[in-house]
Amino acid sequence: MKLRALIFVTMMAAAIAPARCASAQAVSDDAQLIDGIAARIDTDVITESEVRELAAFQMLVDGSAKPRDQLISELSDQWIVHSEAETARFPHPSDADIENAYAQLSKLFATPQEFAQRTASVGLTEAGVRRQLEAQLYLSRFIDFRFRPASEVDDAAVKKYYDGEFVPQLKQRNEPVPEFDKVQDTIREVLIQREINDRANQWLSDTRSHLEIDVLPAPPGGAQ
Repeated sequence: MKLRALIFVTMMAAAIAPARCASAQAVSDDAQLIDGIAARIDTDVITESEVRELAAFQMLVDGSAKPRDQLISELSDQWIVHSEAETARFPHPSDADIENAYAQLSKLFATPQEFAQRTASVGLTEAGVRRQLEAQLYLSRFIDFRFRPASEVDDAAVKKYYDGEFVPQLKQRNEPVPEFDKVQDTIREVLIQREINDRANQWLSDTRSHLEIDVLPAPPGGAQ
Protein backbone atom coordinates (compact mmCIF):
# COMPACT_ATOMS: atom_id res chain seq x y z
CA MET A 1 0.00 0.00 0.00
CA LYS A 2 1.75 3.10 -1.26
CA LEU A 3 2.02 6.47 0.44
CA ARG A 4 -0.03 8.17 -2.26
CA ALA A 5 -3.01 6.00 -1.39
CA LEU A 6 -2.59 6.58 2.33
CA ILE A 7 -2.32 10.35 1.91
CA PHE A 8 -5.42 10.39 -0.30
CA VAL A 9 -7.44 8.46 2.26
CA THR A 10 -6.21 10.62 5.12
CA MET A 11 -7.17 13.80 3.30
CA MET A 12 -10.60 12.45 2.44
CA ALA A 13 -11.30 11.38 6.01
CA ALA A 14 -10.12 14.67 7.44
CA ALA A 15 -11.96 17.01 5.20
CA ILE A 16 -9.28 9.45 2.76
CA ALA A 17 -3.65 2.29 -4.24
CA PRO A 18 -10.38 -0.87 -2.81
CA ALA A 19 -9.99 -3.99 -1.13
CA ARG A 20 -11.12 -7.27 0.27
CA CYS A 21 -13.30 -5.81 2.98
CA ALA A 22 -16.03 -5.63 0.35
CA SER A 23 -14.99 -8.73 -1.55
CA ALA A 24 -18.35 -10.34 -1.15
CA GLN A 25 -19.91 -7.30 -2.83
CA ALA A 26 -17.20 -6.44 -5.33
CA VAL A 27 -18.72 -8.37 -8.18
CA SER A 28 -19.33 -6.42 -11.34
CA ASP A 29 -22.41 -4.21 -11.36
CA ASP A 30 -22.87 -5.28 -14.96
CA ALA A 31 -24.71 -8.59 -14.75
CA GLN A 32 -23.69 -9.47 -18.30
CA LEU A 33 -20.03 -9.77 -17.27
CA ILE A 34 -19.00 -13.22 -16.08
CA ASP A 35 -16.53 -13.02 -13.22
CA GLY A 36 -13.30 -14.96 -13.13
CA ILE A 37 -10.33 -15.55 -10.88
CA ALA A 38 -7.42 -13.16 -11.32
CA ALA A 39 -5.23 -14.62 -8.56
CA ARG A 40 -5.27 -17.15 -5.75
CA ILE A 41 -3.93 -15.98 -2.40
CA ASP A 42 -3.68 -18.38 0.50
CA THR A 43 -7.11 -20.07 0.58
CA ASP A 44 -8.90 -17.11 -1.01
CA VAL A 45 -9.12 -15.56 -4.47
CA ILE A 46 -8.94 -12.14 -6.09
CA THR A 47 -11.57 -11.84 -8.79
CA GLU A 48 -11.38 -10.16 -12.16
CA SER A 49 -14.25 -7.87 -11.13
CA GLU A 50 -12.16 -6.63 -8.20
CA VAL A 51 -9.30 -5.88 -10.59
CA ARG A 52 -11.65 -4.06 -12.96
CA GLU A 53 -13.23 -2.03 -10.18
CA LEU A 54 -9.89 -0.95 -8.71
CA ALA A 55 -8.69 0.03 -12.19
CA ALA A 56 -11.84 2.08 -12.76
CA PHE A 57 -11.46 3.80 -9.39
CA GLN A 58 -7.88 4.72 -10.21
CA MET A 59 -9.10 6.14 -13.52
CA LEU A 60 -11.65 8.23 -11.65
CA VAL A 61 -9.23 9.56 -9.02
CA ASP A 62 -5.89 9.67 -10.87
CA GLY A 63 -6.89 9.76 -14.53
CA SER A 64 -5.12 6.48 -15.30
CA ALA A 65 -5.03 2.89 -14.09
CA LYS A 66 -2.01 0.77 -13.26
CA PRO A 67 -1.18 -2.38 -15.24
CA ARG A 68 -2.98 -5.59 -14.25
CA ASP A 69 -0.02 -7.08 -12.38
CA GLN A 70 0.29 -3.97 -10.21
CA LEU A 71 -3.45 -3.93 -9.57
CA ILE A 72 -3.30 -7.53 -8.40
CA SER A 73 -0.28 -6.71 -6.24
CA GLU A 74 -2.22 -3.87 -4.60
CA LEU A 75 -5.24 -6.11 -4.05
CA SER A 76 -2.97 -8.76 -2.52
CA ASP A 77 -1.57 -6.21 -0.08
CA GLN A 78 -5.07 -5.06 0.74
CA TRP A 79 -6.09 -8.67 1.37
CA ILE A 80 -3.26 -8.95 3.91
CA VAL A 81 -4.26 -5.75 5.69
CA HIS A 82 -7.94 -6.64 5.65
CA SER A 83 -7.28 -10.12 7.07
CA GLU A 84 -5.27 -8.63 9.92
CA ALA A 85 -7.90 -5.97 10.58
CA GLU A 86 -10.72 -8.50 10.67
CA THR A 87 -8.76 -10.70 13.06
CA ALA A 88 -8.30 -7.68 15.32
CA ARG A 89 -12.03 -6.89 14.98
CA PHE A 90 -11.15 -3.41 13.88
CA PRO A 91 -14.32 -1.30 13.43
CA HIS A 92 -15.56 -0.57 9.95
CA PRO A 93 -16.29 2.99 8.79
CA SER A 94 -19.73 4.31 9.63
CA ASP A 95 -22.28 5.29 6.98
CA ALA A 96 -21.55 8.92 7.87
CA ASP A 97 -17.81 8.37 7.27
CA ILE A 98 -18.50 6.93 3.84
CA GLU A 99 -20.94 9.68 2.97
CA ASN A 100 -18.38 12.31 3.96
CA ALA A 101 -15.65 10.67 1.87
CA TYR A 102 -18.03 10.46 -1.10
CA ALA A 103 -18.93 14.14 -0.75
CA GLN A 104 -15.26 15.15 -0.56
CA LEU A 105 -14.42 13.14 -3.66
CA SER A 106 -17.34 14.70 -5.51
CA LYS A 107 -15.97 18.17 -4.69
CA LEU A 108 -12.82 17.42 -6.67
CA PHE A 109 -14.98 17.83 -9.79
CA ALA A 110 -16.46 21.07 -11.07
CA THR A 111 -20.08 19.99 -10.66
CA PRO A 112 -22.02 16.96 -9.37
CA GLN A 113 -23.01 16.31 -12.97
CA GLU A 114 -19.38 16.16 -14.07
CA PHE A 115 -18.62 13.76 -11.22
CA ALA A 116 -21.52 11.51 -12.21
CA GLN A 117 -20.52 11.59 -15.89
CA ARG A 118 -16.88 10.83 -15.09
CA THR A 119 -17.92 7.99 -12.79
CA ALA A 120 -20.05 6.44 -15.50
CA SER A 121 -17.40 6.95 -18.18
CA VAL A 122 -14.83 4.85 -16.30
CA GLY A 123 -17.38 2.07 -15.76
CA LEU A 124 -18.22 2.68 -12.11
CA THR A 125 -21.54 3.05 -10.34
CA GLU A 126 -22.13 5.14 -7.23
CA ALA A 127 -22.23 1.90 -5.24
CA GLY A 128 -18.85 0.93 -6.66
CA VAL A 129 -17.30 4.26 -5.69
CA ARG A 130 -18.69 3.94 -2.18
CA ARG A 131 -17.25 0.40 -1.91
CA GLN A 132 -13.83 1.68 -2.83
CA LEU A 133 -14.00 4.58 -0.39
CA GLU A 134 -15.21 2.37 2.44
CA ALA A 135 -12.39 -0.07 1.83
CA GLN A 136 -9.73 2.63 1.66
CA LEU A 137 -10.98 4.23 4.86
CA TYR A 138 -10.99 0.87 6.63
CA LEU A 139 -7.52 -0.13 5.52
CA SER A 140 -5.84 3.25 6.04
CA ARG A 141 -7.32 3.61 9.51
CA PHE A 142 -6.11 0.16 10.49
CA ILE A 143 -2.61 0.86 9.17
CA ASP A 144 -2.56 4.06 11.21
CA PHE A 145 -3.87 2.23 14.29
CA ARG A 146 -1.28 -0.53 13.97
CA PHE A 147 1.85 1.49 13.24
CA ARG A 148 1.38 5.02 14.58
CA PRO A 149 2.25 4.13 18.21
CA ALA A 150 5.73 3.00 17.13
CA SER A 151 6.24 5.83 14.63
CA GLU A 152 7.83 8.50 16.77
CA VAL A 153 9.53 11.60 15.39
CA ASP A 154 11.72 13.74 17.64
CA ASP A 155 12.18 17.50 17.51
CA ALA A 156 15.61 17.19 15.91
CA ALA A 157 14.16 15.29 12.94
CA VAL A 158 11.46 17.91 12.48
CA LYS A 159 14.02 20.74 12.50
CA LYS A 160 16.28 18.83 10.11
CA TYR A 161 13.41 18.43 7.64
CA TYR A 162 12.52 22.11 7.95
CA ASP A 163 16.09 23.27 7.28
CA GLY A 164 17.08 20.61 4.76
CA GLU A 165 13.94 20.07 2.68
CA PHE A 166 11.06 22.39 3.51
CA VAL A 167 12.86 25.74 3.35
CA PRO A 168 15.00 24.97 0.26
CA GLN A 169 11.93 23.81 -1.69
CA LEU A 170 10.01 26.99 -0.92
CA LYS A 171 12.99 29.20 -1.77
CA GLN A 172 13.45 27.36 -5.05
CA ARG A 173 9.86 28.25 -5.94
CA ASN A 174 10.30 31.83 -4.70
CA GLU A 175 7.59 31.35 -2.12
CA PRO A 176 7.52 32.88 1.37
CA VAL A 177 9.00 30.72 4.12
CA PRO A 178 6.87 30.46 7.28
CA GLU A 179 8.52 30.45 10.67
CA PHE A 180 9.43 27.06 12.07
CA ASP A 181 6.99 27.29 14.98
CA LYS A 182 4.07 27.75 12.59
CA VAL A 183 4.74 24.60 10.57
CA GLN A 184 6.47 22.21 12.95
CA ASP A 185 3.29 20.28 13.78
CA THR A 186 2.50 19.83 10.09
CA ILE A 187 6.06 18.69 9.40
CA ARG A 188 5.93 16.26 12.31
CA GLU A 189 2.80 14.67 10.87
CA VAL A 190 4.42 14.37 7.43
CA LEU A 191 7.37 12.56 8.99
CA ILE A 192 5.11 10.34 11.08
CA GLN A 193 3.19 9.39 7.92
CA ARG A 194 6.51 8.51 6.26
CA GLU A 195 7.43 6.31 9.19
CA ILE A 196 4.02 4.62 9.20
CA ASN A 197 4.32 3.98 5.48
CA ASP A 198 7.82 2.53 5.80
CA ARG A 199 6.75 0.23 8.63
CA ALA A 200 3.63 -0.86 6.77
CA ASN A 201 5.56 -1.62 3.59
CA GLN A 202 8.11 -3.67 5.50
CA TRP A 203 5.37 -5.61 7.26
CA LEU A 204 3.58 -6.25 3.96
CA SER A 205 6.81 -7.42 2.35
CA ASP A 206 7.53 -9.82 5.21
CA THR A 207 3.97 -11.15 5.23
CA ARG A 208 3.83 -11.50 1.45
CA SER A 209 6.95 -13.67 1.48
CA HIS A 210 5.11 -16.28 3.56
CA LEU A 211 2.03 -16.41 1.34
CA GLU A 212 1.43 -18.40 -1.79
CA ILE A 213 0.10 -15.97 -4.41
CA ASP A 214 -0.71 -17.45 -7.81
CA VAL A 215 -1.53 -14.89 -10.51
CA LEU A 216 -3.55 -16.28 -13.38
CA PRO A 217 -3.27 -15.09 -16.99
CA ALA A 218 -5.53 -12.27 -18.05
CA PRO A 219 -8.75 -13.42 -19.73
CA PRO A 220 -8.97 -13.01 -23.52
CA GLY A 221 -9.48 -9.36 -24.31
CA GLY A 222 -8.73 -8.34 -20.72
CA ALA A 223 -6.19 -5.80 -19.51
CA GLN A 224 -2.60 -6.98 -19.24
